[in-house]
Amino acid sequence: MKKTSDLLQTLSRYFDVYLPITKGLSINTIRSYQYAFQLLFEYIYSQKNLSPERVYFHDLEGETIEQFLAWLETKRNFSISTRNQRLAAISSFSKYALNKNFSSALTFNTTVSNIPQKKKSKKYPSYFKLEEVSILLRMPDTITDIEKRDRVLLSVLYASGARGQELCDLTVNDIRFDSKASLRLVGKGNKARTITIPDNCAKLLKKHLKRNKLDTEMQRSHHVFSSQTHEHMTISCVESIVKKYVLKARLEWPYLFLERHYSPHSFRHSIAVHMLESGIPLPVIKNFLGHSSIETTMIYATVSEDLVNKYLRNRTFLNETVVNDEGIDSSIKLTLPFLEKILKMK
Repeated sequence: MKKTSDLLQTLSRYFDVYLPITKGLSINTIRSYQYAFQLLFEYIYSQKNLSPERVYFHDLEGETIEQFLAWLETKRNFSISTRNQRLAAISSFSKYALNKNFSSALTFNTTVSNIPQKKKSKKYPSYFKLEEVSILLRMPDTITDIEKRDRVLLSVLYASGARGQELCDLTVNDIRFDSKASLRLVGKGNKARTITIPDNCAKLLKKHLKRNKLDTEMQRSHHVFSSQTHEHMTISCVESIVKKYVLKARLEWPYLFLERHYSPHSFRHSIAVHMLESGIPLPVIKNFLGHSSIETTMIYATVSEDLVNKYLRNRTFLNETVVNDEGIDSSIKLTLPFLEKILKMK
């Protein structure tokens, strides 16, 4: 029987007890922290051929951590913001480990504490033009079950403005096919909102549920999107799907898709920008995206500066739109004709 390292034992207590019980963090936040260590162990294995149970605190010296962070940016194409998030997760654990295993974790904690967060250069969020969205949503074929799933997944990701994790957590019970189909999305801090989706997207989603035998009462708790190995799709799987079709699209349209890095979040950026450009007021977009403050929504608006300035000069828009507590009023769909056009599948 293999002996588990002191690092892995401490890490297990950190994820199983400290974060969920002592700190009371949400499942999604814990998953984000876990993903940071999944990436770290992946890097260490690729460089030192050490499996996780063979990694000890002394293996996490300064050079290893710094090279891992550089690897995230250069090999995995992660943004500076994501790189900083992974460092923050490792830093949080190092402080916990210092209190639980002082002698072993001291050097590790000192090392991580001396690695600074990287300053982000001011840049616009990556997003897809309307033409690019239209192309991407048609990249998956309609022959294989996997690509049929991917077509629906990308369509829902764009039409709903969902975060990647919100999409992964979506269950059959979160969907309503009433006069206007809607999705219940659970975002940061377990805050839920209800989003109306266009008719064409709803039709795709309904076919997806029927094709996968998820349209019965017994399947209400089943996740809408599953991978080939897991009933509950992971965010890394969604990232891989987006990357696959962006690369495929770039081969056919080399003059498009010019951003260095696209992610599932790029669809969220895209719908926000397209809504703003179609004249939707910022407070409506704020509720649609589930932002806690209008300042966060303004980040997306930087790519349409003229429109933003126009709305800011005319502050009466703050009172123009009524949005319910759960999310966006269904009438907004009628003001987004580009959605129906893009999502119209043959």
